Amino acid sequence: MAKSDSLFLRSPAKLNLFLHIVGRRADGYHLLQSVFQLIDWCDTIHLKSIAENEVRRINPIPGVPPEQDLVVRAANLLKEFCKIEAGVEINLHKEIPMGAGMGGGSSDAATILIGLNALWNLNLSKEILCNLGLQLGADVPFFIFGQNAFVEGIGEKIQEISLQTPDFLVIFPNQGIATVSIFQDPELTRDHAQITIDGFLASPLLYQSNDCQAVATRICPEVKQALDWITQAVPGSQPRMSGSGSSVFAVLDSKTDTAKLENLLQNLPKGWVGRVVRGLNKNPAYNLISSD
Repeated sequence: MAKSDSLFLRSPAKLNLFLHIVGRRADGYHLLQSVFQLIDWCDTIHLKSIAENEVRRINPIPGVPPEQDLVVRAANLLKEFCKIEAGVEINLHKEIPMGAGMGGGSSDAATILIGLNALWNLNLSKEILCNLGLQLGADVPFFIFGQNAFVEGIGEKIQEISLQTPDFLVIFPNQGIATVSIFQDPELTRDHAQITIDGFLASPLLYQSNDCQAVATRICPEVKQALDWITQAVPGSQPRMSGSGSSVFAVLDSKTDTAKLENLLQNLPKGWVGRVVRGLNKNPAYNLISSD
């Protein structure tokens, strides 16, 4: 596959099964604990080698200059790190909503690093790619790591965790929340007691809270509305927010009538996006990269 002049890749979203803020570093960054679950809500990326020594994006985000475009930055970062002359045409088809707290932008950046590592035959290790990814965003190394994980620190401490892969109902109420507005809020919980992987695995149902949710529902009423929508659609579920919002989700059990849910999703409030998705064990691009 790496010898081809093009690659088609799927770039998955993630959900935070819980999100605890356990402290704050001297530089102001918040310390967290979370479990990241990959889901099959994916963007698609087509990478094609070109003769010109440039990174060319076919369908750029309106109003976002290349120097702020995460996928372009990822490609240029790899070129600069490896000191190579190479060109690529990037065609990104977005399915994961932006500003949803599902890691879509970070996942796309990770997929660019993984894909170009293969396309350009660079043979960089997963560790090196993760270190590069951290320069782009705290969640990027997780998607390069490529497996469900217990995540700590500012997102850079990643440990594999074995999870079930149930269906999830995910709703995005079409309102982005600036992460900085969450983390600067004086009412944000910043002293959640730390837990261990073993503690989570022993009693996962005890860990379903998101410390950002209370602030998010106050500054963005649509989050509360989406949580209420899920509660009504799936009685007995325990919906919660993913990341710093504004998407919300619930774990579905095997008795859930997903066909009925799909019908309900056809009548979401205007602008909202919702799906029934399946959990994944690995990033679809996992096998493109060596763990050495």
